[in-house]
Amino acid sequence: MSVREAAAPAASVSSTKVRRRERVLSRPGAIVTSLVMIPLAVLVGLPFYYLVINTLKTQAETTASPLALPTTFNLDNYIRVFTEVPVAQAFLNTLYVTVVSILLMLLIGSMAAFSVIMRTSRLMVVLLVIAFLVPGQVTLIPLYRLLSDARLVDTLEGLIILYSAGAVFCYFLIVGYMRTLPGEVIEAARIDGAGPWQIYWRIALPLIRPILVTVGVFQTMWVWNDFLLPVVFISSTEKQTLVLQTYKAVGEFTTDWPMFLTLSVIVLIPMVIFFLAMQRHIVRGLIAGSVKG
Repeated sequence: MSVREAAAPAASVSSTKVRRRERVLSRPGAIVTSLVMIPLAVLVGLPFYYLVINTLKTQAETTASPLALPTTFNLDNYIRVFTEVPVAQAFLNTLYVTVVSILLMLLIGSMAAFSVIMRTSRLMVVLLVIAFLVPGQVTLIPLYRLLSDARLVDTLEGLIILYSAGAVFCYFLIVGYMRTLPGEVIEAARIDGAGPWQIYWRIALPLIRPILVTVGVFQTMWVWNDFLLPVVFISSTEKQTLVLQTYKAVGEFTTDWPMFLTLSVIVLIPMVIFFLAMQRHIVRGLIAGSVKG
């Protein structure tokens, strides 16, 4: 093999890369997108910078220059938070409420969507639409009385029941995706003698898995970061969620900003990791639902 023949593959690869780079740079839309998205990314990242950087400062430094870098790098605020606040218990409470609530929401929402697709319940459609139109804040007092009568106030199980109402939102997203399922598959299962439950569990659920993941991610972020329901229905310290523990840093006359921001970072870290890990599945579920059928 000659030197020219040996160098040909390398030259081909290099020329391919150059052509790709030229195509990218020649697209005006890509340049405009970069010019718009980079400032937006900086704007969105500024609050995270503010949060993280002030967890490494003292109260005086945070008050004097909140956007400046800390004079000394220390983790005293994190040590103080884990010493004074039951973070581990609050994390387990939040995790338990979130996981069970999401499973219930997805189960109820997908079953309601399947029922509508199978045309077995028109009344359910009307009830779900009405439930979706009523603001949650309007129902707080009636819900509190109902949970009080059932002795579920100040319990994590009562909180889970309240969050399971989010199945209405899950239904509206899942039913649109489920309408794109091939009707021939369901009809063939009926001919083979499969009942509604078998069709739902063995056929519908595997086919709608992408949208289940997408809806699950959205609802997880809502339940994990929610403040309204825990602050109304939870009073015991051992049953509080992470968001309620964060509120402890807010006093009647002053706010311990380093402690407040440190707890906020602790609350956000699991959700940031979770969202980054599931981002690919979110995009896949939305794209799959838009191109089917």
